[in-house]
Amino acid sequence: MLASLTNINKIYNGVQILSNVSLTIDETDKIGLVGNNGCGKSTLLKILTGSVEPDRFTEKDGVISFAGKTSIGYLEQMGGLDSDSTVMDEMQKVFEPMHKAIERLREIELEIESGDNSSADEYQQLSSWVEANDGYNTDVKIRTILNGMGFSENELNRVVSGFSGGEKTRLCISKLLLEEPNLLILDEPTNHLDFKTIMWLEDYLRTYKGAVLIVSHDRYFLDRLCTSICEIERGMLHRYKGNYSAFVRQREEDDARREKEYVQQQKQIAKMEDYVAKNLVRASTTKMAQSRRKQLEKIEPVEKPFHDTRRAKIHFTYPVEPPLDILKVKNVDISVGEGAEHKTLVDEISFDVRRGEKIGIIGDNGIGKSTLLKIIQEKLPHKGIVRWNSNIKISYFEQESTNLNRELTVMEELHSRYPSLSDLEVRNLLAQVRFTGENVFKETGVISGGERAKLCFAIMMQEHGNVLILDEPTNHLDLASKEVIEEALAEYTGTVIFVSHDRYLLSRIADRLIELTEGGFREHNYGFSKYLDVLRDEQAEEKRAADAAKFAKAAEAAKEKNERSYRSKQQRSADAARKNEMRRLEKEIDELQSRIDSLTEEIGKEEIYSDYEQMSAKCAEIDELKQQMDADFEKLIELDS
Repeated sequence: MLASLTNINKIYNGVQILSNVSLTIDETDKIGLVGNNGCGKSTLLKILTGSVEPDRFTEKDGVISFAGKTSIGYLEQMGGLDSDSTVMDEMQKVFEPMHKAIERLREIELEIESGDNSSADEYQQLSSWVEANDGYNTDVKIRTILNGMGFSENELNRVVSGFSGGEKTRLCISKLLLEEPNLLILDEPTNHLDFKTIMWLEDYLRTYKGAVLIVSHDRYFLDRLCTSICEIERGMLHRYKGNYSAFVRQREEDDARREKEYVQQQKQIAKMEDYVAKNLVRASTTKMAQSRRKQLEKIEPVEKPFHDTRRAKIHFTYPVEPPLDILKVKNVDISVGEGAEHKTLVDEISFDVRRGEKIGIIGDNGIGKSTLLKIIQEKLPHKGIVRWNSNIKISYFEQESTNLNRELTVMEELHSRYPSLSDLEVRNLLAQVRFTGENVFKETGVISGGERAKLCFAIMMQEHGNVLILDEPTNHLDLASKEVIEEALAEYTGTVIFVSHDRYLLSRIADRLIELTEGGFREHNYGFSKYLDVLRDEQAEEKRAADAAKFAKAAEAAKEKNERSYRSKQQRSADAARKNEMRRLEKEIDELQSRIDSLTEEIGKEEIYSDYEQMSAKCAEIDELKQQMDADFEKLIELDS
């Protein structure tokens, strides 16, 4: 056990957000925390991390305990970074204790070299600690994490202040992963991440050695990573084993079971109450009735299942069937800006759309996806051809809802578009998307992003388009609303062209994909799940190619090193042989000179120079020795040159 929460309560403005919430987190748990917006998820995380205190009604309430070994890393939707640091310097701060330890090791090494061995034990301990924690590879760790989180080598020396908000969030995640806490708490970690980075983060967290607690609206992420799901509903927390899909099935099964148990108990209670009412006043059956009444009092009531009546009801319909061929796009450019700011993102894109197709448009942030949606509606200038067929009625969902008049109330917005509708009809339409009560009189400029999205869906239902064009339709929605819009799009029989980063939505709705790339595009005539498989295969192939290139480069470097080493060895050997030969020749010359001197002395003696044969022999020997010495001198001069 790493952490335990018991009977956590929290009240804000008289409303109980959390009610007797209990949760145990073990060493290897991968927990997804879900629930509607405002249900208390972030509050629970803040209580767990100590930044918010729970409300306590009794001594047993609000108990928070941690194992002695627990280290917590918490990523809020924005975290703290030093704006003046470079990326590399900011990441290196994680390893400051390691750097200090290595610096101390160097100091001790100098002490030992000078003959001072007093810190030898400290050296051994520090050395073991550094090696056990892979302290000499901090740069490799940093580069691995930053590369996985989408930062290139060129960005390592950039100053943090120069990055966007989304990029800073990625830096915060990178720093937190480098810290390696054994309880990692993440609040919406996939915001601002592209598919490749999310997939890398999923794979990294799946093998993460510690526990992970995640608040996320990314159902695909929760599916791939989580081993249990905790849902907060009406202040209470319920835990389910398995990933998000397993949670949905179990929740439906639990709801059905509780509904059945509730209905059965209500029938039993009604039957017993009826018996008591009929028999309590009769003398012959009074005791039986009293007994039944006591049984009624002892019955522990089954809680009535909670049915969220606020769940939106969205259905898209259209009266006119379009022709088979819907749209032709040929040689169209995707460009943004004007004048000196003009920039072409994609030189040419061409594709066709047929009736009933559901096409997902994907690509990195800033690649031109939203611009493409506006271009095909002729809202922006472009080259090439955009041709819609006849009998086409487009209904458009804009990501930022700029088509709404922010000064009008929700009711007035609909009335301005459909003046023939009565107040009751408008109220009924708004109720379908969970706008009720006084909320309908709020100005559209002050309602939340999720509420604006739902208002746009209400407008689209009234437009009855046979082609839906959607730009990030689930961006501001809670999980329940995402499921509703998915169901509506799955049931819709018309044509859908949509931009989304929501992998769950893409996986369920898109039967074909158009991927915008740097300067170009790719068509994928299959769904998103297969696209991810293809993408993983491509990434694996790229990695194999990169590894092969690294291996080849390393092998070439090793070969060159070996050759240099070989050449160097040969040179050293030849040089040693040359010097040895020179020493031999010098010694031999000295010996020859000594022999010549000795012979010269001998021939000066009477017994030698008076003996012709001896004299001739010794003179011949002297000549021979001089010739040998001359030859040795020539060799010596040659070797020394």
